[in-house]
Amino acid sequence: MLQAVLFDFFDTLATIRKGEVFYKPALENLHKSLVQNGINVPFDDFIRVYFSVRDQLYAEAWKNLSEPHFNLRVSLALKEFGYNHDPESSIIREATSAFADIFMQYVELDQEAIPVLTKLQSEYKLGVVSNFALPECLRKLVHDFGLDPFFDVIVISADIDKRKPDPAVFMKALKALKVEASEAVFVGDTPKTDIKGARNVGMTSILLERNHRAVDGEALLYVQGEDDTNTKPDFSVQKLLSVADVLSQC
Repeated sequence: MLQAVLFDFFDTLATIRKGEVFYKPALENLHKSLVQNGINVPFDDFIRVYFSVRDQLYAEAWKNLSEPHFNLRVSLALKEFGYNHDPESSIIREATSAFADIFMQYVELDQEAIPVLTKLQSEYKLGVVSNFALPECLRKLVHDFGLDPFFDVIVISADIDKRKPDPAVFMKALKALKVEASEAVFVGDTPKTDIKGARNVGMTSILLERNHRAVDGEALLYVQGEDDTNTKPDFSVQKLLSVADVLSQC
């Protein structure tokens, strides 16, 4: 018997306006914070090293399905300029927060998110399982969108240094909800991470097929890689509200 429905967050419950447009102003705000805290590195030099560090971390993360916090890439980038600040230092955390402040301005809640969550809440336990390097940012978005009352669990990859499709991410959510994988459904937009990961642990999978990806390849804040077109979902829907209809077949 179905007990729980878990959702991916980005490109599922929420979308990002204008694709990659947020990235430059967000990095500019991050750099401004660093400068205010005594980091004397020109912006162009910083972003060149930042992207080099980020891409190295991406390559490593996709191999072992790890998810280091966004702070690490800032810390490692600054080391290239002779600044040794721990990822948890106040300077790094303030810079990351400055990045998130701009990024969040580009995130929009899907207009069907609250209606579908409201409809499902009376029957199922609900949760979020997201690949994201800025867990504090995602939790603030959930709060600002008024979604807190809907979710019994929120699992974010950077909190546990594991990312979908690693089974540990899904199992952490299922354990928190006290349900078996066979009693849960996962809704997401990406076959390679959402559908493959959910099916590998024994969950029913629902693919949300969006016409346009808000973030191209999820290559901005979280590692993606190419979609696995051979990973087929149990069900596919074109819009969030259709999830409620599909659940009767699960």
